[in-house]
Amino acid sequence: MAVHEHPQQRTGFHLSARHRVGTSAESGTAQALAAMSTSARVLAGIRVLTGFIFLWAFLDKAFGWGYATSSGKGWVDGGSPTKGFLSGVSAGPMESTFHSWAGAGWANWLFMLGLLSIGVALTAGVALRFAAVAGTAMMGLMWMAEWPPARHASDGSLSMSSNPLVDYHLLYAAVMIALAVASAGTVWGLGRIWARLPVVRDHRWLL
Repeated sequence: MAVHEHPQQRTGFHLSARHRVGTSAESGTAQALAAMSTSARVLAGIRVLTGFIFLWAFLDKAFGWGYATSSGKGWVDGGSPTKGFLSGVSAGPMESTFHSWAGAGWANWLFMLGLLSIGVALTAGVALRFAAVAGTAMMGLMWMAEWPPARHASDGSLSMSSNPLVDYHLLYAAVMIALAVASAGTVWGLGRIWARLPVVRDHRWLL
């Protein structure tokens, strides 16, 4: 007795191979765009938080809000935003240099203008390249002032350094450089408007 095999009949709706590939590509593109959007928001959040650190430091030192700067000892009250920190430098190859800078009028102005301009640039999402350069220079000088590589201060006491190479100053500098490279001012910021200004279009280093 012969056995006859009949092909199985398939019912139901099936996508063509071309349609499946197209749908998969569209899905992949949508996922990539969603990931980019999420990354942009994360960078924007980091940018705003970093900017607020600089803005708060400026405001507290300017008006003596009673946190790092005691009430009545703000810059507007005649206090010096650099004297306490720089005169307290106790290690490193620039110790005597920083002592000579402590409380100088030019040092106070440069420090405060640096804090304000970096804070505004980061918070608003404009001039991120300037903020990265100025912020890195400021953080580098502050790293030199604290001099983490030293195990002992100049008076022989322990420096209490938690890491001989990398501290929060270098971390802040790396964050600002990353924000500038990623052009992180377009989300939750004025980066797009800033980039369209004629002076910025003519001088791209202002981005």
